[in-house]
This record gives sequence, C-alpha cells and structure tokens, in this order.
Amino acid sequence: MNSHSAAMDNSLQQYLDLYDANSRAIDAGCGAPLLNAMRPGARSALEGARLPERGDEGYERTSVNDMLAPDFGLNISRLPMPVDVTASFRCDIPAVSTLMAFVVNDSFVPSRTLEERLPDGVRFMSLARAARECPELVEPYIGLGTGSCPAADLNTLLLQDGVLLHIGRGVRLQKPLQLVNIFSSSTDMMAVRRLLVVAEDDSEAQLLVCDHTQDREHRYLSLQMIQIHVAQRASFELYDLEESSALTSRISMLYAHQEADSSLTVNGSTLSGGKTRNDYRLDLDGTGCRTMLAGMAVATGDQTVDNSSEVLHHVPRCHSDQLFKYVLDDKSNGAFEGAIRVEEGAVLTEAYQTNRNLLASSDARMHTRPQLEIYCDDVKCSHGAATGQLDQQALFYMQARGIPQHEARVMLMQAFMADVIATVRPEGLRDRLRLLVERRFHGRSSATCADCGAAHNTDQVCSSSI
Repeated sequence: MNSHSAAMDNSLQQYLDLYDANSRAIDAGCGAPLLNAMRPGARSALEGARLPERGDEGYERTSVNDMLAPDFGLNISRLPMPVDVTASFRCDIPAVSTLMAFVVNDSFVPSRTLEERLPDGVRFMSLARAARECPELVEPYIGLGTGSCPAADLNTLLLQDGVLLHIGRGVRLQKPLQLVNIFSSSTDMMAVRRLLVVAEDDSEAQLLVCDHTQDREHRYLSLQMIQIHVAQRASFELYDLEESSALTSRISMLYAHQEADSSLTVNGSTLSGGKTRNDYRLDLDGTGCRTMLAGMAVATGDQTVDNSSEVLHHVPRCHSDQLFKYVLDDKSNGAFEGAIRVEEGAVLTEAYQTNRNLLASSDARMHTRPQLEIYCDDVKCSHGAATGQLDQQALFYMQARGIPQHEARVMLMQAFMADVIATVRPEGLRDRLRLLVERRFHGRSSATCADCGAAHNTDQVCSSSI
C-alpha cells in the first residue's frame, strides 16, 4: 500500500477503531435508544468507505480526509469541562433580544430561564434528551441527509448530543433564538455536533448560530450536521456566523427539506477560522417554495474557506436564489462549487446563482465552479461567477479626494459585501454583521463576543450541565 492510500485509510479507520473499542460507552453517554439505534447502520456504511481526497470532488476542494487525519480527542465518557461562558462570551446582538442556549464542545447547555421563557409550542433543547423524552418529535426527521456521505455517517456513528429546535404548528416567534457553539478544553478535541430544526405548518422562526473558540492554544475540529425540515407555509431563517481561531477547523453539512409554499433563508458567514468546509443540500419538494441561500467569507493568513451548494428543484413553481461572495487576502484560499438541478416536470422554476470574489493579494487563490442542470422547459435559470481585484480606478478616485488608501480599500470591500449582508432580515443582526465585517477589513483579527457589549448575569448559565 502506498503512503497516500495509507493516509487515506488511517483518517477514517482511527475513528472506526475508536468506536469499536468504545461503543458501549458512546451509547451510555448518549442515553437515547433512538440515536443509538442508528449507529449500526452508520458503522456498516463506513466499512470499506473512504473520505474524499483533494481531486475527488473538484481539484481545489478541501480534503475531508486531511481535515480528519489529526488524532483529535473525543469526550466519550462525557467528562465535565467547566467553562465560564459569561466571562468571555457576551453574544447578545445589540438591538436584537434573543432567547439563548449554548453548546460547549459537544454538550447542550441551556440558560436557566430558557425553558420558562420559550413560547408554548417551542422546544429548544438537548437532542439526546428530546430523543428520550419526546421521540415522536425527533424520529420522523433525524434521518434527513444521513447516509449521503461518509462524513455524515461518521457524525451519526459518534454523535452523543446535539440540539433540537421544534416550532409547533402555527407558532410565530417574535424573538430570534440564538445558539452559541463554544470550543474550550485543556486538550485537542473533535466535537460531533447535530442541529435538528423542525418548523411545522404555518410556523415562523429565526435562529442565529455563532461559532467561537475560547481556548486558542489547542486544535479543534467541529464535525457538524444541520438538518432542517420546513413544513407547509412555514418560514425559517438560519444565520450561521463563524468566528473561530486559526487552529479550529469545521466540517459542516446542511440538509434542508421544504414543503409547499414554505420559505427558507440560510446565510453563512465565515469571518475567521482555520479550515472551513460547508456543504449545503436543499430539496424543494413542494410547489411554491421560496429559498435564499447566501454566504460570505473574509479570509486572511493561510485560512481556507470552502463552500459547496446543491439546490434541487423537484416540483413546479419554486424560486431559489444563491449568492456567495469572498474577499481573500494574504495566502488564503477559497472555493465555491454551486449546483442547481431542475428535474423533469419542475416547470415554472426560477433559480439563480451568483458567485463573486475579490483577491486582495497576489498570493490569494480562489476556485469556483458553478453548475446548472435543467431537464424541462419553461423555466428561468441563470448562474455566473467572477473573480477579480479591487477597482484601481475607484481607489485612485477616492485617494484623489483625500481618503487614505487603506480606508478606501475597506470602503470598497464593505460595499462589495453589502448585498450579502442585506439578506439578513433582523435589523440589529444586520447592523452587527456589518460592524464585524468592517472590523475584519480594518485588520482586526476577530471581533470577539466580548466586543458585543452585552452583559449576562452569571446565574443565567446552568454550569452544572456543562
């Protein structure tokens, strides 16, 4: 066996060996028969499987195998890892009042008042607990996207906890919900995370997810799976903000299913981190669906940001928009591979995809590959991608009017990202995101949660659950 093949096998095999040696402890740590029952199928699917290497999916896509190759630790025994959330993480968004919960490494941690503040008909809770106490809310949807790739199977195999957000029929939340993912441990770690969102008929909700690294001296990997089911006439918005450390990597897989006349917005912003790979698959399965998938990346140093999207139109009269933008500086790398598929019979489809990229350095690299497959007539579809540099004439014009070069560059990059930021509906969050992007363009390494200026009382976090 050559060294390349050996490395490819070892990345996955180390986790299979870990599971085989600790399967009982993993089941016990989860404590949910519904989730534990999924593991044998995932284990069988991974037997003989291989993780994608560079070149398997497109020459410049980030290698899942390489990201999983380091020997990350897993908290199989569910050892407590105390973290002072309030000391470093003040994540309330100014002008937006949110209902908040935390995931510390891979464990769900509610605020002490969360459950009593939630409206009737809303569950925002530990996935393992939900699978034990109300499996009827979990079982119909927990299989969404499972078995689609080895990374998803690995998530199912090793999952011990996660988050369930269930919005009941007809419930319309007035306040956004917020989930803060925190890495903090005394050793290198991989966190296996799962977020299951179910928006029942005629419901409406918004969720902000923030990724942060508290301990920046250790290597971390988030192996994350997001499952979203949007029922008839429901509306759901997910805003996913990553501000991690250079030693933090993330593999995130999002699978969404929409029914008739539903609306879904997904906005993913990567402002700092190490290696990030986000895969999106959205299935429009009911007539009249509307979908907005947007993303942006601001990358510096040797940061890597890799987004892949697949929007599948299965039925007539649906509308989808995709908008992804990157600003890459220093020796950073970006990739975007986006696909639209309009299946036979999906007439009167409208589907659009745009990818635009700015290279702020001669050493930055961007790979883009838009794809469009149409198998019926009477549709409106377009896609396009462009990569370039800042407009030198505009820079000269601004400098001639007394604006310093650095400030002029920041202003042009801010303007470049404006339409992605505009897809964020909550005004306070939109303003906050605009501020965070501005700080990054000014060269501040990370606009941490402590910059938010919002204070929490210490007793709001249930530290005994950590």
